[in-house]
Amino acid sequence: MLILFVFFPLFNSIYIWILELIIGKRNAILYVVHSYLIIMLLAIKTFLIICLFSTQSYLILATWVNCGLFVVNWGFIFDALSVVMLVMVSFISSAVHFYSIGYMEQDPCLVRFISYLSLFTFFMFILVSADNFLQLFLGWEGIGVCSYLLISFWNTRIQANKSALKALIVNRVGDFGFLIGLSLLFYYFRTVDFSIVFSIAPFFYSTTLSICNFNILCLDIICCFFFIGSMGKSAQIGLHTWLPDAMEGPTPVSALIHAATLVTAGVFLIIRCSCLFELSNIALIIITLVGGLTALFAATVAITQDDIKKIIAYSTCSQLGYMVFICGLSEYNLSLFHMVNHAFFKALLFLGAGSIIHAMSGEQDIRKFGKLIKFIPFTYSMMLVGCFALCGFPFLSGFYSKDLILEIAFSKYSIKSMFIFWVGSLSAMLTAFYSFRLVYYTFFGNNLSFKYYIQKINELQKNMAFALFLLCIGSLFSGYILKDAFVGFGSTFWVNSIYQTKQYSIGLDMEFIPISIKNIPLIFSIIGIFFAISWNFLINSFQVKSKSCNANDSLGQLYAISFPEFPQSIVNIYFFFNQKWYFDYIYNYYIGYTILKYSYEYFYKLIDKGFIEILNPNSFNYIFYKVSFMLKKQSLGFIYHLNCFLILNLFIFIFMFYTF
Repeated sequence: MLILFVFFPLFNSIYIWILELIIGKRNAILYVVHSYLIIMLLAIKTFLIICLFSTQSYLILATWVNCGLFVVNWGFIFDALSVVMLVMVSFISSAVHFYSIGYMEQDPCLVRFISYLSLFTFFMFILVSADNFLQLFLGWEGIGVCSYLLISFWNTRIQANKSALKALIVNRVGDFGFLIGLSLLFYYFRTVDFSIVFSIAPFFYSTTLSICNFNILCLDIICCFFFIGSMGKSAQIGLHTWLPDAMEGPTPVSALIHAATLVTAGVFLIIRCSCLFELSNIALIIITLVGGLTALFAATVAITQDDIKKIIAYSTCSQLGYMVFICGLSEYNLSLFHMVNHAFFKALLFLGAGSIIHAMSGEQDIRKFGKLIKFIPFTYSMMLVGCFALCGFPFLSGFYSKDLILEIAFSKYSIKSMFIFWVGSLSAMLTAFYSFRLVYYTFFGNNLSFKYYIQKINELQKNMAFALFLLCIGSLFSGYILKDAFVGFGSTFWVNSIYQTKQYSIGLDMEFIPISIKNIPLIFSIIGIFFAISWNFLINSFQVKSKSCNANDSLGQLYAISFPEFPQSIVNIYFFFNQKWYFDYIYNYYIGYTILKYSYEYFYKLIDKGFIEILNPNSFNYIFYKVSFMLKKQSLGFIYHLNCFLILNLFIFIFMFYTF
């Protein structure tokens, strides 16, 4: 049953094309989409069997590679970690499939879209259930290819194709790091099987690797390269530029990729390899710093964006920073807890944003929204729940994991943990600011759209509303239901699927943190909400004044009366954030343009148009013809000429034999 459960999405991806010919397009889509309810029920059943009874299941399907001592099987491991991921992925995938029926109903290529979604789900199942690094890498590359196909689904749009290529290329950088780490791991361990690698890893703690006469611990190098691979998939700072551009795909794709699947694959890799990372202090420090900077960076960029999907995308990047830096503090179970909670409310926000875009005839600029609470109240309530959960409002899912992350960071009492605590608290304030800025602009601000589009606004279809309702239930109750099992003191839920050293386990220190410290993230979030509402209220009143002023009034004077003049430094900071810290400019101009220039000047002009065209096959034929003709002229038929040629060839042969 477990193997059938993993391969079920692959069958759906193939059979939908056959069913379209037999029972028609509409019926084939409904059959495949409703089959995901069976997949979700199977996932829940597997969860109950594996997790509640603290069991594990190892299944070997066949032998994949058999080369001497190197043997790799098609093996599947069903432990607490993989089963929780399977439940999360199947739940989000089911909601996205139901939502896609209504959102993409007018698209003529809906069958292809559903097939891509199913194939994506299958590769994600392969990734989280693999029992060796090679099979995990297969799923890793599979979701990368499927993300390219889904982002460029509307392939008649140039920007969609460019964004898909950007996502593929940036992820290849991370994948290259993952491959180097995997090669080094096989060089030292002589296997890629999880059970063997994790059991013998402590014996390689002091093994060093010499690089330029510097001896470095091999586990440090392996873990750092694995983290580079994780940075590419989980969009950490430096390799994050593909994430906002991936919004060019359909909104259901954004919900599936950026909520619970592709972007969490990098975090899953860190959690799965916790036995290795716990033996590398350098890697943990790097993970902590990179995760904290990512959380702050993405939050600062999100407050200046106006595209509703890009705001939520940068929010995803920020929350991934939380998941990564808490892994650097060795709290892998807490990272997974936040990952599950985040999957529910972030998918809810993306699908809610898709409903708004669908209602506004494709418009994505929040400055043109406004007063939509009168037209789509159900979507408003869903978006409000998602934003409150994202901000960590008390007793919603985000509150149980996000605040706990910051409390654990403070209770470590180290320099890096204190730095992360204040960075995370500041990011929480910015998160509240951009979340309620989005809500205010969309549902309460002045509507600047044309009357033609406003008249076409309508509420969701039933299947789309059903998907949002499922995710809303998860956003409300997942944190409360799962907290004791996932991160409760003394919990044995994870058994041995996650490894933590004793000194890093959740202790009693957190319980003795002063209430004033515990309330800092909540106070910062309330401050962010207050600033968002007050600032946008001022902008709203300014727009009303500007509309009601006479034609002779100076708009600049009215602006000066309404708002004080900002210092140039604040304006520069705003543009710095708005331009995404100039990462795209640096990559495009200093890296992309330089590579293109040298490729043209040297490889194309000098080699392709130079040596290769000069020494083309016809040129070689001409040269050999001339040489052979000259030799032919030297042969006059005399026997002493032939003897000279034989002796010369003999000397050449002896010289080449002793030389080479």
